[in-house]
Amino acid sequence: MPVIRLENICKTYSYYEHGVDRLLEILTKRRHHEEFIALHPLNLHIENGQVIGIIGNNGAGKSTLLKIIAGTLKPDNGLCEVTGRVSALLELGGGFHPDMTGRENVYLNGTMMGLTIPEIDQIYQTIVEFAGIQEFMDHPVKTYSSGMFVRLAFAVATCVEPDILIVDEALSVGDGAFARKSFNRIMQFKQAGKTILFCSHSMYQIEAICDRVIWLEHGQIKMDGVPSSVVSAYTESLSQNTNAQLQANTTPVENTPVVASSQIVEGTAKIKEVSVTVDGMTDKKLDVFSLRSELCITVKFSSDISLPSPTVGILIINADGRFITSAGTQHDGLPIQRDSNGIATVRVTFPKLALLKGEYWVDIFLLCENAIHVYDHASTVATLNVRQKGLEQGVVSLPRQWAQI
Repeated sequence: MPVIRLENICKTYSYYEHGVDRLLEILTKRRHHEEFIALHPLNLHIENGQVIGIIGNNGAGKSTLLKIIAGTLKPDNGLCEVTGRVSALLELGGGFHPDMTGRENVYLNGTMMGLTIPEIDQIYQTIVEFAGIQEFMDHPVKTYSSGMFVRLAFAVATCVEPDILIVDEALSVGDGAFARKSFNRIMQFKQAGKTILFCSHSMYQIEAICDRVIWLEHGQIKMDGVPSSVVSAYTESLSQNTNAQLQANTTPVENTPVVASSQIVEGTAKIKEVSVTVDGMTDKKLDVFSLRSELCITVKFSSDISLPSPTVGILIINADGRFITSAGTQHDGLPIQRDSNGIATVRVTFPKLALLKGEYWVDIFLLCENAIHVYDHASTVATLNVRQKGLEQGVVSLPRQWAQI
């Protein structure tokens, strides 16, 4: 028996260019608005304990779908049945009254989720401790920063022990330490067999966390299946329709030395230094000779020593935004030993680099011990201009043997 059942769900939004158009429409009984179909007739069944990833471009209908499941939005047509307590983190500050204090909003949200006042009393201190904003709980939430908003919202959403948890990109607002704590909480829910709906633009996390992925496009289900297949098809679609842009919200790490005494924030890890070397030359732009040059990438990081040792990932991307190859210490079985300050340096070497001619970029990721949660990301640390002899086509030269038979 599914815990979420949607049958022929539809949702259309009406837009009025001017405020008076709504009144004119009522008086004249003539249309004065434009319509946007967010969801076409859509059918979806979700079983108990599934972790569902929701992906798609902006405007595909992801947030509308999640709001209907959460009960904060009514569909125009169709049936929506949800069994169990639902807790949703849909948007920053959603469900919070700005003039009420943090404490009052905890009780307001708790009662909206079906809890009694005594039940909220029992979990109130747990919520406050998880959010880590004890000194601000009696302040109006309109004075909160975006990070404080998401801390309290996530604490409330998860501390009420829901049967179904819905998370819609909101965790990207939190700071590094809280993001790690939130990620751990989601993984605990997964291990406890809770149903989770996770909407994100991070395909890496979608594939790592979820056991089923739904791709929405123009308000319809384009594909529904195992994460590897759906993510691969979605990524291929993006690369066909547009040249994917490299993430602009990260600052490239220069090939400069790190100050050894720099402090790391509790609960986080940070990339401190990256150097990319080809045939003994280190630079931001490097010439590479296909099947001849040796590529070496060195990454130095610092981390909270109380955390399990982080892992390092390398991603090579070509000019149209396609992921060409990746490598990671966790996947390749390298345990990283840190010094007493939580600092470590690792190096990966690609002898006789097999990339064929073209321009490529190198990205660095610092991840948790399971290589899922991203602590830090250094974008475009180096550009590789690969040259080759001969007319071999493609992006990589694979080892092979020829024989006449």
